[in-house]
Amino acid sequence: MTADGDMAGFVPQKEIVYNGLLPYSDRLDREATELLAEIKANLSRAVLLRELWPGVAFWCKKLFSFLKLYGRRFSKEDHILFIKLLYELVTLPDLEPHMMQSYARLLIQLLKKKELLSRDDLQLPWRPLYDLYERVVYSKTEHLGLIWFPKYDTKQDILTCHLGYFPASSTKEMLDEWRPLLCVFDVVMQKAISNMELFLPTIMPPEEHSQAFQLWFDELMSLWTSVQNQPSWEGHLVNLFARLANDNIGYVDWTPYIPTIFTRILRSLNLPVGVSQMVAPRYLTNSYDIGHLVLWITALLGGPGNPAQKELTCLFNSIASFYHPSNHGRWQSRLMRLLQRLPASVVRRVHRERHAAPSWIMLVPECQRLTDTDLQEFTRSLIGAALLAMFSKTGSTDAAYALQNLALLTPELAIPPVLEKTYAAMETLTEPHTLTATLSCMIGMARSLVSPNNHYPEGRAHVLPLLMGSLPGVDPNDFSKCMITFQFIATFTTLVPLVDCSSAPSRHSDLTEIEKDLCFASAEFEDFVLQFLDRCFALIDSSTLEQTRDEMETDTQTHLESLVELGLSSTVNTILTQCSTEIYKVMALQKVYNFATSNIFETCVSGRMVADMCRAAAKCHPAESLRLFVPHCCSVIFHITDSQYHTVCVCVERCSVCVALSVVTRVDGEQLLKYQGDLERILCVCVRLRCKRAYTLACNLLEHTLRSLSLIYPTEYRSTSGGFDTDLPIRDWGRAGDVAALGMCWHVPSQEEENFVFQLLSRLLHPELQRIKGHVSGDQPMSREELLQSLAIVQHCLLGAGSMLPPLDGPHVSDLVPSMVNLGEIKLHIGSLSHNHILEHSEDDTKSLFVIIKIISDLMFFRGTHKKEFDSRWKSFTLVKKSMENRLHGKKQHIRALLIDRVLLQHEMRKLVVDGSEYKVVHQELLCNLLLLSTSTYSQVRSRAQNVLTAALGTYSFSYRDLIPRILQLLSPQHNGTQQQFKGALYCLLALHGGISLPSARDWDCVGEVWLALVRCGLLPTMTLEEASIGRLLDDITDRIHRQHDTIGIYFTVSSVKYEKLVNDLLDCLEDRDLPWKFEHMATDLLSLQLRDDHPLPPDAVLFFTQGLIHDSISIRKVAISAMAGVLKQLKRPRKKVAVKPSDISLVGKCEDLEGVCGDREGNRWLQYDSNNLPLSEEQWDTQLYVEKTHWGYYTWPREMMIHAASEKPKDDLTYEEMSEVCIIFEYFSDPEFIDQLIGFLSLEDRKGKDSFNPRRFCLFKGLFCNYGDVFLPLLWPHLEQLASDPHESSQRCVCEITAGLIRGSKLWSFSKVDRLWKLLCPLIRTALTNITVETYTDWGTCIATACEGRDPRKLHWLFELLMESPLSGEGGSFRDASLLYVLQGGLAQQQWRVSELLHRLLAYLEPKLTHVYKNVRERIGSVLTYIFMIDVALPNTRPTSSPHVAEFVPRVLERLKPLTSEPEIHNHVHEENTQETDERTQAVKLLKTVLKWLMASAGRTFTTPVQQQLQLLPLLFKIAPVEIDESYDEMKQDARTCLSLMSQGLLYPEHIPLVLAALEEMASSRSWHARFSVLTYLQIMVFYNLFTLLSVPAEVFRIRKLVMQLLLDEQLEVRDMAGTTLSGLLQCQFFPLDSSLQTQLQTLSQTLLPKARGELASTDLVRRHAGVLGLSACILSSPYDVQDWMPQILMDLSDHLNDPQPIEMTVKKTLSEFRRTHHDNWQEHRQCFTDDQLLVLTDLLVSPCYYA
Repeated sequence: MTADGDMAGFVPQKEIVYNGLLPYSDRLDREATELLAEIKANLSRAVLLRELWPGVAFWCKKLFSFLKLYGRRFSKEDHILFIKLLYELVTLPDLEPHMMQSYARLLIQLLKKKELLSRDDLQLPWRPLYDLYERVVYSKTEHLGLIWFPKYDTKQDILTCHLGYFPASSTKEMLDEWRPLLCVFDVVMQKAISNMELFLPTIMPPEEHSQAFQLWFDELMSLWTSVQNQPSWEGHLVNLFARLANDNIGYVDWTPYIPTIFTRILRSLNLPVGVSQMVAPRYLTNSYDIGHLVLWITALLGGPGNPAQKELTCLFNSIASFYHPSNHGRWQSRLMRLLQRLPASVVRRVHRERHAAPSWIMLVPECQRLTDTDLQEFTRSLIGAALLAMFSKTGSTDAAYALQNLALLTPELAIPPVLEKTYAAMETLTEPHTLTATLSCMIGMARSLVSPNNHYPEGRAHVLPLLMGSLPGVDPNDFSKCMITFQFIATFTTLVPLVDCSSAPSRHSDLTEIEKDLCFASAEFEDFVLQFLDRCFALIDSSTLEQTRDEMETDTQTHLESLVELGLSSTVNTILTQCSTEIYKVMALQKVYNFATSNIFETCVSGRMVADMCRAAAKCHPAESLRLFVPHCCSVIFHITDSQYHTVCVCVERCSVCVALSVVTRVDGEQLLKYQGDLERILCVCVRLRCKRAYTLACNLLEHTLRSLSLIYPTEYRSTSGGFDTDLPIRDWGRAGDVAALGMCWHVPSQEEENFVFQLLSRLLHPELQRIKGHVSGDQPMSREELLQSLAIVQHCLLGAGSMLPPLDGPHVSDLVPSMVNLGEIKLHIGSLSHNHILEHSEDDTKSLFVIIKIISDLMFFRGTHKKEFDSRWKSFTLVKKSMENRLHGKKQHIRALLIDRVLLQHEMRKLVVDGSEYKVVHQELLCNLLLLSTSTYSQVRSRAQNVLTAALGTYSFSYRDLIPRILQLLSPQHNGTQQQFKGALYCLLALHGGISLPSARDWDCVGEVWLALVRCGLLPTMTLEEASIGRLLDDITDRIHRQHDTIGIYFTVSSVKYEKLVNDLLDCLEDRDLPWKFEHMATDLLSLQLRDDHPLPPDAVLFFTQGLIHDSISIRKVAISAMAGVLKQLKRPRKKVAVKPSDISLVGKCEDLEGVCGDREGNRWLQYDSNNLPLSEEQWDTQLYVEKTHWGYYTWPREMMIHAASEKPKDDLTYEEMSEVCIIFEYFSDPEFIDQLIGFLSLEDRKGKDSFNPRRFCLFKGLFCNYGDVFLPLLWPHLEQLASDPHESSQRCVCEITAGLIRGSKLWSFSKVDRLWKLLCPLIRTALTNITVETYTDWGTCIATACEGRDPRKLHWLFELLMESPLSGEGGSFRDASLLYVLQGGLAQQQWRVSELLHRLLAYLEPKLTHVYKNVRERIGSVLTYIFMIDVALPNTRPTSSPHVAEFVPRVLERLKPLTSEPEIHNHVHEENTQETDERTQAVKLLKTVLKWLMASAGRTFTTPVQQQLQLLPLLFKIAPVEIDESYDEMKQDARTCLSLMSQGLLYPEHIPLVLAALEEMASSRSWHARFSVLTYLQIMVFYNLFTLLSVPAEVFRIRKLVMQLLLDEQLEVRDMAGTTLSGLLQCQFFPLDSSLQTQLQTLSQTLLPKARGELASTDLVRRHAGVLGLSACILSSPYDVQDWMPQILMDLSDHLNDPQPIEMTVKKTLSEFRRTHHDNWQEHRQCFTDDQLLVLTDLLVSPCYYA
């Protein structure tokens, strides 16, 4: 294949740009083409040979790394073919879960860039993907342990990628599939809606919209608007709408829904409002996902009139005060996320509208695009919250991110307020936290501030003042401040070249005023650099390690010190890189040199910092700096080494000089050649020094010298290419680098440098290797210290010259894996390793062993960089990119230094992609050595070696097949090794299972060997479980196998043989009598993992598990129970199903479906439970059609349903021959003794008080009765009767589990059997229910609910009739009554809408009993009523239900509550629970209590609230609820308060608002002031929770304002106070404006004259005056954190009332002290709003004696 010929007409999809900038880029094209050809050839071959493993898997991995290295460097045709191939692979029906996942990941990578392939290029069918999703997410057998899926999830991601590529017809098909599932009462609703969220396509061209979202939009939207109380599926619906809005901006008309959307958004933030608010628990769990909300809001903005922006402004106004740092609670993180993501999302949208490259995805229409004024509006609405959030307790990062994006959109609005805060923070010394917060916000805005040509030209003038102002932050006493200052300075200097261009204005005539000012200001740069260096020197001086620490071995620094060191070095580096040559040469270099040479430092902390500064200086201009540093250092070192006096001082001095030198040499290799001789001489002397510290430093020097000479790296990082010698550097401020013309300078090793490297190696490395050889052979033994030193030299040589040494070569280890496809490795051109012999020696010399392990690992993995280093650099690169990127323009507009960094990372990534390398004999030797070290005596040595070993097994393909047998040998009973070896081997296995997903865990041969070896090591003679660590280790291993285990595919007969062999081998071990208990448990566990969907369990294993049911050990019994449930599922015989067309059964159904009617209707009447038409005879039983799933037919009918064929006579009792596998179970369960033991064990207590209904046992019995009919009943029955009559908790639980299993298992029995069964069961259940206790009533509830779940109610009529007999007989006391209702409720709730007749009967039965005496029964009745009325919903297109209606129930109740309606306040007189008083009033109070329980229970549960009916009850509630919580606990008062709180949070629709307000107005004129008070608390919450809905009806807003003003003039003081509070709350969320009319009204009121007479004050005048004062103080309290322009005047007005009579005086004092408290923090800013006279008065007031009086 000729590479060049193909290249000509080749158009790649999308390459990685950075590859073209590498110094060897010319070779890459060819390399990529060859690699791609190889991948295509081998992948297609593997697919044709149907060799999924290892062939396809191996080459898919290669394709993945190809994407990483070259991007999508293939043609469009290839791209499409790759996607189609992988799509088919992912959706293969029996693919093992793990493989499916790895293909899915690759597919996601290929589909990532949507713009590359349009829908015309690629269309994918949706069915296969849906079937896969259904199989994995809603797996029927996973809970029985028949199939195991990996834990983490990639399914959602695949779906998001595919959405654009489903064909146009798919929407209709999907809707037909999922519409019938939309039954709101059923859990299946969640499934239907989440499927729609994931699958419905929303990216379509406009002409296809009629086939796409228009089919479902109105239907789902009306469903969403009519549902309240946030059911769990509502979130999915919101996500779907958000996606739709984002993909089709301008094509969907959202205007009518905007108030609803914002109201719901505000409600879903769960903010606390009012004094005593109770939250319905489901609001806390089912709130919307912020990420999707943000998308939706962003998509709504813009368009003519921009209606959504008004609501958004209002939303942020009403929640702004929650952002203030003094408030926080569990809602805070959601608010912060909202603030952080919203601007980013708008930036993304503006980018898409203005700067994105054109592609097939449709554009936003012109009229809908965001204009500049829209963006300014947007910024104004958010900036207030962002400025408050800057100082939040959770840190300033969220706010900083928001501000960074706002500054991109509208710098002129976002930057000035932050600047102002920053200058203020720089001046105060007392509040360092404000400084760190403001600086971190400025860092994000740096780029917008500095870059020219934007809306905010004056921003650049702030750069110098900011830099100078931040210098004091370099403060040795405050580390965090120091770090943020370093970051700040580094960020700004990266963007701005530090060049003095003050002479430019005289040379250039075309400068603008601003540019002239900048030029003059830039003269200060020199000053800035010098001051900064001085500060750094001071910092270094103050952070020396104390002498005491120097004595000890620890040369380590503290964590903080190392951070500061890092900050210091990078900042100095940036500053010196960005300096002009004059500033650098004249000032900086000389200064650093003098400082470094004139002081003596200790090496640990300050020495390293100095060294860092020297390195920074040398890196920028190597020639000049080396001329100063190297000769000086060399002369000092020679001076010391020549005169052989050794004192501490010399040692220290030598060290510090060495440090300086070693770091200075980390610069451009060419410059080092000039000092070749000196360097070589120093190295030869110093490396052999005795002092450990000295030779370590010398080794470092050696490594750095070698690295500088041999690596490829860029040599400069300035912000503009070609230095700063241009005339006008100020024009380059903040300029982005240009990928096409980066002008990178690379250092590529020249011939002389290579020669120098090999010369050094021959002088230093060679002799060391000789000495080590001599030591090993015993000719010249060395001491430990000497050995360590030799090894260190070898290691550093390797690290330094790693990239030049030839790679390990040699023959391959053959025959590891049988495969018909070539599995060769990729050879990348990188550079090249010498190999080295490490051999054994004394075992306890751990230090040398550590070094050896490092050397081995470097030999195997090191190619010039370490993976860990690379990862951390990649991470920091992305962080910096994030803080400085320009998301608005996109197109890689990063700073030049960043781009250079990215190219270097690309170069290093090429070195690291070596996994899947071939496994050669050399490697085999190294791995065997590692294995020896991994099982040696010392744990530290072991653990280090094991880490390297694990990494190696991940790198070399299939090497584990060679190594695992070697590990297992150490565990086998024949091997008599030490305890340490045994433990080491176990740890190696643990590590093997610890890898993310090591192939060894999926290879039948290895699994077989490893599992067996683990179990067999229990037979070792030395095996003792005394040592706790080994026991723990074994537990860890089994635990990890459990967690990592996912089902391994059986594709061919070969693997099924291996599967059976593994199972039988495990059984053999289990039969061994000598196996200790621990291993028996382990083997049983492992065996239970081998149950499968697609292959029956061998009979011996079935036998083992059956016997395990009565094993002595409880843990084995537990495993056996779940395993047997799985086995019975495997053995379940397929029943025949028939397809039924619903339209044939009921003709009405057809017409109704066409009209789109849903709910209870004529067409599904035949599904209802009807006591006149129950299957009581065999004939009726066989002729009726049974639909078991409750949701079918509620919303719409499916085209056809599969239901069990009734007429077919099932052969119940299998003949004995048919049960080959099955006879084992049959024999055991027909054995009375076995049943005795089994029931005995099942009715034991496990953990007292903790046990509950066990679904595993239920599955076991359900399987038994389902598969075997009623064969075992005669044996079990006596046991059941005995248990049912025993009231003990564990016996009752056992009956529950078996009964539920029995009822569910009898689903398909014939009529005669079922009839017999119920004749026995009914008395049994009655008996059991008479013995019900506190511990067991929940179990019985679960039992009945489980039994009724997913069953046709007509088949269970015996059960329902039994439960309906008379729940409230009062025989067993109140507790039994409540429990029986609970059990009944469990059964009925499962049946939802299909038992309307039973619900009617129950309601009729309960109504007379609503005045029940006992509290617990009343509570239960309340809960049951909720379920009875649950079906009465007002959903779109839904017919009125045939179940009971609230509207009919409430009038009947009100009739009975008549006696109470006339009273002004209702008090609870009935204190004695048991008195049988009969007078009407007492009965009414009891009834009211039950009604309260019902209202409370239904508040969070029902789907739609019957507002009218609640309003009829509202007046009664207002009369009960007292204001103060009195001492005596009164149940009725508590309940009434809870009810009011929950009802006020209800969602209102526009048509309900007038009704609610009318009710409130009526209550506001009530005689009881308690009621009037409650109106206000109700109003506060109601307004906040329905804010936007109310604002959309201005007339009602006016009514509310009138109502509040009326209550402000109330004669009762408490009501007036509350009205004031309510007013300030309404003003704060800008519900109505504080306009001049309101202000005048309040001022007039407050100036009401009081009569002069000292006698009785005329009360109405006082009330009016107080009302005015309260109103004014409400105005002031309504803006707690800032000063509006009307505020000073109102404060002055208030101060006039200080000497008024009480209660006015009190109100004024309170207001003033509150004002002082909230404005104290930012008083410096706030005082600017007042005139001098006002300030005098204010100061007088706030500090006057009256404040303390």
